Amino acid sequence: MPALPLEGIRVVDLTVVWAGPFAAALLGDLGAEVIRVESLQRLDTITRTATDAKAMHELVADVDPDAKPWNVSTNFTTVGRNTKSVTMDLRREEALEAFYKLISVSDVFIENNSPSTVEKLKVDYPRLVAHNPRLIMMSMSAFGATGPYRDYRAYGANIEAVVGYLLLRGYADGEEFVNSVGGFSDACGGATAAMAVLAALHHRHGTGEGQYIDMAQSEGVAQTLSQAMMDYSMNGRSRRSTGNRDAERVPQGAYRCAGDDYWVALSCGTEEEFRALCVLIGHAEHVDDPLFAKELRLAQHDLLDQEITEWTSQRDSYEAFHLLQSAGIAAAPVLDQAQLANDPHLRAREDWISLTHPAAGTHAYLKTPIWHMSETPLPYRRVAPLLGQDNDYVYREVLGFSDEQYQRFVELGHIGTDYVTRS
Repeated sequence: MPALPLEGIRVVDLTVVWAGPFAAALLGDLGAEVIRVESLQRLDTITRTATDAKAMHELVADVDPDAKPWNVSTNFTTVGRNTKSVTMDLRREEALEAFYKLISVSDVFIENNSPSTVEKLKVDYPRLVAHNPRLIMMSMSAFGATGPYRDYRAYGANIEAVVGYLLLRGYADGEEFVNSVGGFSDACGGATAAMAVLAALHHRHGTGEGQYIDMAQSEGVAQTLSQAMMDYSMNGRSRRSTGNRDAERVPQGAYRCAGDDYWVALSCGTEEEFRALCVLIGHAEHVDDPLFAKELRLAQHDLLDQEITEWTSQRDSYEAFHLLQSAGIAAAPVLDQAQLANDPHLRAREDWISLTHPAAGTHAYLKTPIWHMSETPLPYRRVAPLLGQDNDYVYREVLGFSDEQYQRFVELGHIGTDYVTRS
């Protein structure tokens, strides 16, 4: 098997929730050795999710009844792939020294805490670069390391709200505060952070220089709102939610199909697509009707929605999808998780893989989104680690601790596989 793109690169991961772990997972997918630093003294109820056996069994079916809840998180068993876990309490001096030693033999440090937390833990860039001048540090806080919001804490929904994304998502006739939380900003933040780290590694390869990357997750998701932002910048218009509709692509929407809660989404952006749609659904008379000319078509959207629904409601969502695509119209079925897991396209591309996790059991997992590389295929090398699973490897092999030093860290409560309360 050919060498992986990031083989030989070591990443120290001090991230939480989803955006940070997703960035680390992408780097791990590319072959980097990702070492996740976790604390036994701080119960990670967000990244590792389940906090007790009852919650665990509600989230994951058919798990080992003796499994520890934090080892079977539906979130972490996905984004924890190709990652190792070491435990140390960075609030204490002896662990901080071990952490600095780990930094000295690593290439990248990635974290998504608030800047004040990073400074309080003494893991900020000025301190770390003193231990490793070639270090690349990726800080991916919610709002960045400067500005009045620098120390504000936020999750995806808060970040999306601040940049105006939530006001553009939802239905036009609904309350603006009634919305869904999809973690869109986490995906944007994780992918952007991984790309920035790759660029910094390329820079270091040519110059020998490490660097600090101050990336605000809010600025990453804001890039997806370019149309709305430029509409305000150029025209002074402040957009609100239009539901599934678009000002230029008409008709556009999600339409009910035959069966219980099945839908197909379609969008017409050209005259050719509109004509093909009208013919397909049995309303060819609209093609030459002046009332349905492109500049007037938006006013006829309600009527078009009704006519499209009359056609789609008589068909299975996949049947409607294939007929629309065959006519040259952008369309796709709206899938739930069960349909997604059995979608013939994903199955044909072998995007699912069955893996056995020592605590969570055997389940199907999505492979990395970048695994289709002709010369460097990216295997799913390792399932998500159990808490502290790699303590022995990191402390003994990477850091070179003796048996006596290792045992001392065990006695001090840094090393273990269970969360504890520090006295």
